[in-house]
Amino acid sequence: MHIPDGYLSPATCATLYVAAAPFWYTALRRVQRMLNSRLVPLLAVFSAFSFVIMMFNLPLPGGTTGHAVGMGIATIVLGPWGSMLAVSVALLIQALFFGDGGVTAFGANCFNMAIVGSLVAYWVYRAIAGRTEITSTRRVVAAAIAGYAAINVAALLAAVEFGIQPILFKDATGAPLYAPYPLSVAIPAMAIGHLTIAGLAELVVTGGVVAYLQRADPALLRLTAPGAAGEADGAQSVARRGGWRTARPLLVGLAVLMVLSPLGLLAAGTAWGEWAPEDFNSPQARQDIQAGSLNAQAPQQAPAGLEQLSSVWTAPIPDYAPAFMQSEAFGYILSAVFGTGLIMLAFFAISWLARLLRGGRDPDAAPASPGG
Repeated sequence: MHIPDGYLSPATCATLYVAAAPFWYTALRRVQRMLNSRLVPLLAVFSAFSFVIMMFNLPLPGGTTGHAVGMGIATIVLGPWGSMLAVSVALLIQALFFGDGGVTAFGANCFNMAIVGSLVAYWVYRAIAGRTEITSTRRVVAAAIAGYAAINVAALLAAVEFGIQPILFKDATGAPLYAPYPLSVAIPAMAIGHLTIAGLAELVVTGGVVAYLQRADPALLRLTAPGAAGEADGAQSVARRGGWRTARPLLVGLAVLMVLSPLGLLAAGTAWGEWAPEDFNSPQARQDIQAGSLNAQAPQQAPAGLEQLSSVWTAPIPDYAPAFMQSEAFGYILSAVFGTGLIMLAFFAISWLARLLRGGRDPDAAPASPGG
C-alpha cells in the first residue's frame, strides 16, 4: 500500500500534500499536551509498532504481498490525532531511510493510512463500542472491525489514486505516464488482497492488542472511551500514568516483533503497485505483474513519468537491506532496530520543540509545594 515515487503525477502528489497538511497541523495542535507530557513514550512506541508491523509482509492472492499497518490500535490508544502523527512519522522514516513508499508520494501515503485510516478506525470503534465498559468483549470486537475497516478504506483510496493516473496523465501516443492500470484493474487488484489477508491481519492485530491491554493495562484504552461506564477523564488518566514505566510492557512486545521481523521475508513477490521500473523490462517480472493485475497486460517498459520520478530519492538502506550485511535476516532485524531508534529520536525532537515553543512548561507537571 506504500505508493512509490513515480506512480502518481506531480500534480496528484501536490494535491494530496495539500490535503494532508491541515490534518498534520491540527494533529500537532491537538496532541501538543501529549508532546509536553509523559505520553511521549506512548506516541513513540505506537509509531515504532506501526513501522515494525509493516515489515511483516504477507502473501496475497495473485502472487503479491501486503501487510498490516497498525493504525487501528494506534487510534484506539492515542486517539485519531495522536495516531495520525504516530503513523505519519513511521511512514516518513520508511520513505527517507528505507525507500518504502516514495518521498513525492509521502503526502498520499499519509493521507490514506495515517489520516483517513485513523479517522475511519476511530469512528467505527466508537460507533460499535458505544458506552460499554473498558474491559468488555464488545470493545475487542469493535477494535477488530475498526482495524479491518480502516485498512480497507486506505487501500481503496490508494487504488483510486493509482487508477486515475492513466485517465488523467498520458503522453502524446496515449500511453500512461505514471501508474499504468486504470480503475477497473487497480480497485479489484488492491481490494482482493486487503479484504482477505491484509485486512484480517489488521483485524487480528487490533483486536488482539486491545484484548491484551484490557488485562494488562486497561487505563491505556480510556482516551477513546469517554463514554465508558465508570471511567475518569481519559486524557488526564493516561497522562498521569504515562512515561516509560507505562510503556515498558509495550516495549517488550516491540522488541519481540523486531526479532521476529525476518518472517516478513518469507512472503515472495512484490506489493501491488510497487514494482521497480526495471521490472517492466523483464519478461518474468511482467508475467508476475500481469498475474497480480487480473491478467491485464503489463506495459513492455516502464511509463516515462514513472521512470523519471522513480530516482528522485535514493534511500540509504533500500528494502531494509544494509549493504554491509551478508545475512538478509540479520540485516532486516538491524533495519527494524535502526528505524525504531530513529522514530524514538524523532518524537523526542518534536517534544523538545513543542516544549520550547511553550516556554518549557509541562502542562502535566504538578505545582511546586510552598516549601520547595
